[in-house]
Amino acid sequence: MQQTKTKVLIIGAGTGGYVAAIRCGQLGLETTLVDASDGLGGTCLNVGCIPSKAIIHAASKFETVSKAAAGGTLGITASKPAIDLAQTTAWKDGIVRKLNAGVAALLKKSKVKVIKGWAHFTDAKTCTVKTADGEVTISAEHVILATGSEPVELPFLKFGGDVISSTEALSLDKVPGKLVVVGGGYIGLELGIAFRKLGAEVAIVEMADRLLPLYDKALTDPVAKWLEKHGVELHLGAKAGSFENGQLNITTKDGTALKLKADKVLVTVGRKPRTQGWGLENMGVAMAGPFVKIDDRCATSMKNVWAVGDLTGEPMLAHKGSTQGEVVAEIIAGHDRRFDPVTIAAVCFTEPEIVSAGLGPLDVEGRDDVITAVFPLAAIGRALAIEAGEDGGFVRVLASKTDHRLLGVQAVGQHVAEMSNSFAQMLEMGAVLEDVAGVIHVHPTLGEAFHEASLRALGHAIHI
Repeated sequence: MQQTKTKVLIIGAGTGGYVAAIRCGQLGLETTLVDASDGLGGTCLNVGCIPSKAIIHAASKFETVSKAAAGGTLGITASKPAIDLAQTTAWKDGIVRKLNAGVAALLKKSKVKVIKGWAHFTDAKTCTVKTADGEVTISAEHVILATGSEPVELPFLKFGGDVISSTEALSLDKVPGKLVVVGGGYIGLELGIAFRKLGAEVAIVEMADRLLPLYDKALTDPVAKWLEKHGVELHLGAKAGSFENGQLNITTKDGTALKLKADKVLVTVGRKPRTQGWGLENMGVAMAGPFVKIDDRCATSMKNVWAVGDLTGEPMLAHKGSTQGEVVAEIIAGHDRRFDPVTIAAVCFTEPEIVSAGLGPLDVEGRDDVITAVFPLAAIGRALAIEAGEDGGFVRVLASKTDHRLLGVQAVGQHVAEMSNSFAQMLEMGAVLEDVAGVIHVHPTLGEAFHEASLRALGHAIHI
């Protein structure tokens, strides 16, 4: 058995792990990155963020052509389109391979040693990795845990065959005739909407009384209206049961038993941290429920053992993990860093898209020291010109009455995801309403709605 030592050992090459590795390399730290998957980049790059957005993009293109074939849109007509999902999936896979290669090149440039294999820890600083060429034991001065997360499996709906997770949904070679989505969170809705655009009949089963229950109703109403308009069958307050003979058993809110026909059942009831199978129990780190407990330096209870990304808790977002990875690398290199963001913006790539940064109405309910102002996208020229102002979309700002400090910004509408960084930046900088109002926003853009919402909060919106 081969034995080796390294300054920094990173387990997991997702957005947290590979970013930590690159930054460690840039800082001159001897770094070894261990990952068992076929492609670098973790869930986000391989079976999550990137491939799902590729499929969503393809679905939107198909929907546009379908509209043109069904009587025309914007004066454009076309013949009835067809979809070869196998070719679409192959195109998506090409994007993933390109990004895999890009990550590999960046790691090589930063002189990071990459070992493909499954790691298992025997103590906090030592692990054995099973590779294609045998086993290697690695000991390290610092360990960064970045093992990510995996889909939650229901005991009565085990993954396999026609019961699939988001991973399998992104690799289908044909559009299912009937798709039932169990779980009305952002993953289920993103994929359910995409497959509806591609022509599948879609039903969504959600235990809560409404979709996306973590967001306020004003944000989710435009999504619910899209689903209704496009014939998506909703079963809210319902419980899923077993899948037998091409039918999913569900119990509705009023207790009625129903059977939903399905060619595929997509289970998207959440994700859980990947804590099993790699010896976490031998490392002596404290836990916070199902997650590894960390402080504001991403340090665990074991000295020089760090954790980043989904393993550390909500929000399970790629950009959170990447930032944590940078922070830890710089701390190991001797820099004074903390992971203490004002906000971590989140985006649902539904139809329409939803963005939320900072506090929302549910967080300030009952408070009388908060200004809330909403500006509709329908009053923005750019939105109308790209058909983004017809679905009830808006930008909303929340600010303190006393000093006008921004507390939160939300938006719903087509293409609003591209405003998320502006929202987060203003909150991170501690901006006040006057700061946003004082920035000359480019015309014609959707971002003008952020400007107008801030002006409205100050009492003098121009275009409403």
